[in-house]
Amino acid sequence: MGLSSSSTGLNAVDNGLVIQKESHTDKVIALAGNPNVGKSTVFNALTGPNQHTGNWPGKTVTSAQGKYSYHNTNYILVDLPGTYSLMAHSSEEEVARDFICFGEPDVTIVICDATCLERNLNLVLQVIEITSRVIVCVNLMDEAKKKKIHVDLGKLSENLGVPVVGTSASSKKGLENLTRCIEKIISGAIVPHATKSHYLPAIEQASAQLSAVLEERFPTNLDSSWVALKLLDYDQSLENSLNTYFNKDITTDDMVMETIQKGRQQIAESGIPMENIKDNVVSSLLLQAEFLSGEAVTYEDNECDVRDRKIDKVLTNKWTGIPIMILLLLLVFWITITGANIPSALLANGLFWVQDRLMELTTSAGMPSWLQGALILGIYRTLAWVVSVMLPPMAIFFPMFTLLEDFGYLPRVAFNLDKYFKKACACGKQALTMCMGFGCNAAGVVGCRIIDSPRERLIAIITNNFVPCNGRFAPPMLQQQNFRFTLITERNL
Repeated sequence: MGLSSSSTGLNAVDNGLVIQKESHTDKVIALAGNPNVGKSTVFNALTGPNQHTGNWPGKTVTSAQGKYSYHNTNYILVDLPGTYSLMAHSSEEEVARDFICFGEPDVTIVICDATCLERNLNLVLQVIEITSRVIVCVNLMDEAKKKKIHVDLGKLSENLGVPVVGTSASSKKGLENLTRCIEKIISGAIVPHATKSHYLPAIEQASAQLSAVLEERFPTNLDSSWVALKLLDYDQSLENSLNTYFNKDITTDDMVMETIQKGRQQIAESGIPMENIKDNVVSSLLLQAEFLSGEAVTYEDNECDVRDRKIDKVLTNKWTGIPIMILLLLLVFWITITGANIPSALLANGLFWVQDRLMELTTSAGMPSWLQGALILGIYRTLAWVVSVMLPPMAIFFPMFTLLEDFGYLPRVAFNLDKYFKKACACGKQALTMCMGFGCNAAGVVGCRIIDSPRERLIAIITNNFVPCNGRFAPPMLQQQNFRFTLITERNL
């Protein structure tokens, strides 16, 4: 049940994100989904070169917008940050939630991975609690076919109450059906009736009571049941966004606060402590996602994941996991340092040959020695050393790091080290940012954005700087030539 009438509130522009419409008939489409489900592939396939990126105002979160036309109508596609939920544990989740709530997109598309649909349905259920104008795009259907996984799109659509479209975005299969479905929802030819999630009776009863009060006191287009559930759970970030949306602090409304306190008391009397409300909500969503997946997904080979489980028993075993991780990292470092020897030496030879010629040229031209020192021995030589020392190792390390990620090994590293980082009051995800720090500290620090807790993120940023990056390990061949270059420089001076 939604709040009955509309009121003036935040739109995409008021949220700080400027949607550049060419006319008032342009339609805004939000694109949501988990990381690594092909969301960017769908975005690029639909918009092509007609896109631009930036940052969400006040957030270090990338914003991407693109445009495409279909049947003489312009569509503006807003690529939301990849998230696993909308519980607002991170800036990405907060941005995605607030745009779906307050940005008023005409349609929200949730991209899912056909090969692991159950995990993706958690986000789908949360989105359709906010808005019913949703299309579920089940991507990577070609990968699912290879793994002999069959997804009954009709059954999934029936259970969710919203349109479901299958795509293989990399080969642009199904995108025509997706754009047609968007058009039909906007025109009213398709009217989704999203199936709402169910929770424990005490939570639903308290939510219904608060929802009725919200409809009366704060009429808007937002789904009152979802807002009520979040207020009962005390979601501070959403409360702040709602205060901005209504241009009023809702906690100052006596009737709303009285109903919230009464609802929390009813929930507590049913045996659910206040701190466990969110856990019960998440558990209910996961159980519903499991049910929906079980209804729609069938496996031709019921033992298709046996090999992965066997690999996990070795790679995440408490006795073998850490030694294997250390050996793999040592192998990566050895390949990086050894492999960078020759290209680093070649770069150094070439760049310092240019330095010698520049010295000869400027000396013959009568350039003052202090200016030579500043421009050639200062700026140019520093740049030459940085390029010679850092470029080859980084060009080797990061592709190898990417291969480990593609093979699914990096999440296993984080799993193995999580309990040790927790004992140090840090986050297990920091294991990944520290591994990136071996390639480049700057990349490791930027990678700390994946850590949800501000405190743990700050710890990761500070401690990541103590990880010795490739730039601190000059290749041996380059070290041997350092003395020669120093002698040449001193002779020129």
